[in-house]
Amino acid sequence: MTKYIFLFIIVFLFTQTSFSQIAGYPDFELVESVPIETSLDNPDIRNAHEVWLEMINGAKKSLDIEEFYISDQKGEPLEDILAAIVKAAERGVNVRLIVDARMHKTYPEPTDMLGKQKNIEVRVIDFGKLAGGVQHSKYFIVDGEQIFLGSQNFDWRALKHIHELGVRIKNSQAIKIYEDVFELDWQLSSSSDKSQIASLLKHQSYQLPIRIVEGTNDTLVYTPTMSPIGIIPDTMLWDEKAIVHLIDQATRDVFCQFLTYSPIARDKSYYPILNEALKRAASRGVKVKMIVSDWSIDHPTIDSLKSLAKTSNIEIKFSAIPEWSGGYISFARVEHCKYLVIDSSSCWIGTSNWEKSYFYTTRNLGVVVENQKITNLLRRIFLKGWDGPYTESIKQEIEYKPRMHGEK
Repeated sequence: MTKYIFLFIIVFLFTQTSFSQIAGYPDFELVESVPIETSLDNPDIRNAHEVWLEMINGAKKSLDIEEFYISDQKGEPLEDILAAIVKAAERGVNVRLIVDARMHKTYPEPTDMLGKQKNIEVRVIDFGKLAGGVQHSKYFIVDGEQIFLGSQNFDWRALKHIHELGVRIKNSQAIKIYEDVFELDWQLSSSSDKSQIASLLKHQSYQLPIRIVEGTNDTLVYTPTMSPIGIIPDTMLWDEKAIVHLIDQATRDVFCQFLTYSPIARDKSYYPILNEALKRAASRGVKVKMIVSDWSIDHPTIDSLKSLAKTSNIEIKFSAIPEWSGGYISFARVEHCKYLVIDSSSCWIGTSNWEKSYFYTTRNLGVVVENQKITNLLRRIFLKGWDGPYTESIKQEIEYKPRMHGEK
């Protein structure tokens, strides 16, 4: 009897330790990636590499992956992720992969390698032909039971040299909604023919929000979001609509962070929606704080940021991640997170930067969360960056020059 009691205690302690390492809840977990040699890591938040391997290695029936692109390098952390996908296919898991057409031309090798494996089917989608943009979402669904979505591309740099934030969700009701998007894109990717959208797009009205009781009295409420507006099953779930609604609810503060923010659209027209929502919040006394990457300090973006920062109650900082001690890495060492925090009550986590094209022409996914625990975790992540060594307030008198981030 003593032996069984001892074993029970060991199992109980192991279970409690495992749950304590999850940032959030067992069925809704925040997941991060941080650049090595920085102080951005949160020890109580698991890293994407660990979570991705756990999810992929646990796949039994299906693995549906939709990524902007895949970029691998020998000896780097995406290598075993791709190997895990191949092993999943070898044990009978049906793997479907969608990547963006433009980026596939830049990074064809890893995608093409996967497409040659048994039980893996690869399709390339051209959102330029479909809507004028790109397939920018980053997510994968395992067995129709859980999803990972976030700012992390399937890129070795995203796991080692970029600050990223994502979420792992386990809920069949939520997964069905995201799966509807995948199925639509899977069908559209066979030809990327814009004329097929009307016949393939099945308009839905989902039972939302999703409400889950965690523990004794802790309620987690969340709603999937998506873009672009013309190619989503339920227009009520449009990212822009959800984001503006959240900002308009703020009573104390608004924290937001992304790679890029600009009210100037790609055709140089003015896109006022988010700017005006932030100004409305500031006008009623809400403190607005924004972090953007130093890739944003170029004209005309920096001019727009300076203009917005003149507004009372709005502060904007840019983040500059130091280069790696091992040398320059293109398209890395940057803040790439995309999220919004409202007071201590609600938040949005997604794959969209805050520019017009991400909501109107480009495929993206997200999730709105109403929960104090998740929101406070995000607040802590934001404030760690805001008060940390890598951020600096945008100053009106400085003539900024963008940091090089592409190929030398």
